[in-house]
Amino acid sequence: MFDITHSSSDFSGLTLPVWVAAAAKAATELLMGKAFEQEQLILVPDRDQRLPVLVTSASLLADGQQAIGISHCHSGLALDITNGLEIWACVRWQKQQLNAHKTGKDDSDQWLSLVGGNGVGKYDVNGELCLSEFAKQILKSNLRPLVPNGYLLELEIIFPKGRELASRTSNKAFGVIDGLALIGTQAEGQISASPKQLQNIIKELKARCVDQDFDGSLVLVIGENGLDLAMRLGIPSKMILKVGNWIGPLLVAAAEEGVKDLLLIGYHGKLIKLAGNIFHTHHHLADGRIEILTSIAVREGLPLEIIVALNQSKSVESAFLDLQSKDRILAEKLWQRLATTIEQRSSSYVGRYRTCSMRIGAAMFDRQRRLLWAGPFGIDQLAFWRCTLDVE
Repeated sequence: MFDITHSSSDFSGLTLPVWVAAAAKAATELLMGKAFEQEQLILVPDRDQRLPVLVTSASLLADGQQAIGISHCHSGLALDITNGLEIWACVRWQKQQLNAHKTGKDDSDQWLSLVGGNGVGKYDVNGELCLSEFAKQILKSNLRPLVPNGYLLELEIIFPKGRELASRTSNKAFGVIDGLALIGTQAEGQISASPKQLQNIIKELKARCVDQDFDGSLVLVIGENGLDLAMRLGIPSKMILKVGNWIGPLLVAAAEEGVKDLLLIGYHGKLIKLAGNIFHTHHHLADGRIEILTSIAVREGLPLEIIVALNQSKSVESAFLDLQSKDRILAEKLWQRLATTIEQRSSSYVGRYRTCSMRIGAAMFDRQRRLLWAGPFGIDQLAFWRCTLDVE
């Protein structure tokens, strides 16, 4: 038995994979001949708990061999791009039905086929559906008990307004096209701009710093892409803390907890804000990235025509690519200066609130998640972790 320990109203919001799982479960139950249940009990992977999640509607389609479930994502934050997103989950039996008794093969993991429909993000390099491991597991955990042995269920996920909304995100910068990525690492929404999230991260930071194995070094990574890169670099997971947009207060908290060496790893489009003294990086609160880049180019004495071109760029990524195509040496000079400025401004920010000797390093990656630039302290800290910058 699983305990239902929360009601829907207890959560500030739930992540997109949870709402997709609820719609898919409601549709699959209809396909199996069960009655429609508006409140779906969704099993969270690795937790003995089911969350009540409301589904808007579900219906069998004309042939009775297909069904659709519809839900609306409630992430708990009006400014979140997925809040209110309509979700369609279309399920059907594939024509090919697997039968282990006839084939002699183990089909235990061949019962679900996931299809990214209209509005769902895909990787531009291979066309594969962009979804997190948590999203895969929550779908499998809730759908597997409904699928008879020997059958293969096809689930097509559709976000009717996904393409439109994706144009307002940085998905394309990370190689995701055609719609919204189905990502998320937990059930409850983690609002990166909320004070509650800041409190939770500071609490975790303090726990790391009092651990008996803590040696004074900490790596703060910005978002899921930063976390993935840090893990691939081989940095020990116990030293990595994933953070949201509250960079400034976290730097001060780290200094207060006795951190001696702190490394920031993030996408250049995020960390560049620190070079402009913007230490809460949510895009709804502040931007100015192109202006910051242009200002650094002026201080570096880059040619006027280069400065004008940078100022007219649509994004930091396009500015980087354009300058690199014109003059690779100038491009490297500008980006190294940017990394150094991030380190300097971060140290100055902490210095406003307390006197400390914490060294702050910065390392930035591009849309391909290549770690290309780091400031002087960042280079030293990467060397400590035996990590190197990508050389083109």
